[in-house]
Amino acid sequence: MIVIISAGALGQEQKPLDAADVADGMRLFQQKGNCQACHGWAGDGRKTDSQMPNGANLRETKLSRDGLILTIKCGRLNSQMPAFDKFAYSDGRCFGKTQADLKSNPTRMPDPPATLQPREIELITDFLIQKIVGKGPMNHAKCVEFWGSETDACREFPK
Repeated sequence: MIVIISAGALGQEQKPLDAADVADGMRLFQQKGNCQACHGWAGDGRKTDSQMPNGANLRETKLSRDGLILTIKCGRLNSQMPAFDKFAYSDGRCFGKTQADLKSNPTRMPDPPATLQPREIELITDFLIQKIVGKGPMNHAKCVEFWGSETDACREFPK
């Protein structure tokens, strides 16, 4: 007997990404979510604002798509990663905890710059998977591919 398990059965099925969706995800990452403030524009943890917390290097993360969605939605307990789901800790949907439970944590989870709708979280996640997660350290060629053309940001990397 041969059993075939599709990636979808394991929660890893990835539909082809639409270029417009990836662009929307990038815009949300940079603007509404302001993810680059902590994770850097390239998602490598090299932030430009020294007042913001140090974000994880997303280029090296081992999180799956579902793990990324959960992290964006619920944040990271006892860290500076905020929860972007408006109701994350209102009803126990995240880790079975409520806002009252979070008060006992030694590190206060900050408020996000903006809350995100579930579809916006998925768009950011798909952008991360397409352009950042597992892509290794940024270099000039990756920078040009990331932005779609030569930009000022790419000048810091040797050709």
